[in-house]
Amino acid sequence: MTLQERSIAPALPDTAALKARFAPLFARIREGATHRERERILPFEEITWLKEAGFTALRVPVEYGGAGASLEQLFDLLIDLAAADTNIVQALRGHFALVEDRLVAPKAQGEAWLKRFGAGETAGNAWSEVGNVKLGETLTKVTPEGDGFRVDGEKYYSTGTIFADWIDTYAVRSDNGAPVVAILRADQPGITRADDWKGFGQKLTGTGTTTFKDAKLGADALVPFETRFRYQTAFYQLVLNAVLSGAALAAVQDVAEKVSQRKRAYSHGSGTVVARDPQILQVVGRARAFAFAARAATLEAARAADRAHETALAGDKAADDAANIAAELASAEAQVAAADLALRATSDLFNALGASATDTALALDRYWRNARVAASHNPLIYKERILGDHAVNGTEPVFIWQIGAVES
Repeated sequence: MTLQERSIAPALPDTAALKARFAPLFARIREGATHRERERILPFEEITWLKEAGFTALRVPVEYGGAGASLEQLFDLLIDLAAADTNIVQALRGHFALVEDRLVAPKAQGEAWLKRFGAGETAGNAWSEVGNVKLGETLTKVTPEGDGFRVDGEKYYSTGTIFADWIDTYAVRSDNGAPVVAILRADQPGITRADDWKGFGQKLTGTGTTTFKDAKLGADALVPFETRFRYQTAFYQLVLNAVLSGAALAAVQDVAEKVSQRKRAYSHGSGTVVARDPQILQVVGRARAFAFAARAATLEAARAADRAHETALAGDKAADDAANIAAELASAEAQVAAADLALRATSDLFNALGASATDTALALDRYWRNARVAASHNPLIYKERILGDHAVNGTEPVFIWQIGAVES
């Protein structure tokens, strides 16, 4: 297939039909969200429902068993899912990123993976390392062995890996030091996955430690890092934006329902039932506007990512460069805005209810906690600086970055 043939966009599915298709499933997932949060029950069953319903194959082309959705459609639906359970969206972050990468890969390298994903298989993430690792250093190694490779190392923040069939892993080759992406079968003996994430929010994302000890890797599952899809950083941030938007939307829905049912009122309030108190209604209305704006910003940035996907297949480097810069800036703008809006909405909503809203049985605090954790990924202060530097000096954004120890 030529680049010209690949750049011809197939017809997209109908957005309204997609949303109607998955709405009942999202409602079912939302029904158990509070219970899962209180009891720390990982959403294995719910993710299986999504796989069986074809949700994890949204971006996979129709000929490989998927829906052929656009990025805007994907993120629209991810926001809907996040309003049901933010944990599940973040747990699928690595999966949708690997699907995206295989979409822009040459057909010979991508087709087998797209067929797997179209059949319902999923991937998790294992990129970050913690502890005594220096900035720019990667301790996880891929070593040639026989007809394939072996992988040794340890990763943390392995979001979604505990639920997945495959693990999208960043490493370096031991023989030549080249950075690579290794796609490993998750259920093999050489891999251990632990649910040891200690964050106060997003507790059910499976974000824990993954250990590789003589794990086996096929030669066809080793990908040079330089071929990774260029708009990956923007993509990863958009998933977090979906989490933020969904947290805000769910909080508004939950609090609005509780306000409508509330019988007790304050003597120094409006002197009427809470559902008619103009100040309470203002609180809910303001939070609703914040949630709306967070969603709108995310979808606008998703449209920029769609353009970067299109140029990745078109063979025009100048156009691709411009589209990737635009996608990265748009995702940063949306991230800064959505984080602020979601955190304000999920906190301010407590003004609409009394102290009873802090009852742990309600778990209303999870919306703020989940938003706070999602907003803490990739510090906002650096995104704000990058945006300002581009506006003032025309400096291109940083597309790839790492974290590690530096000498004092």
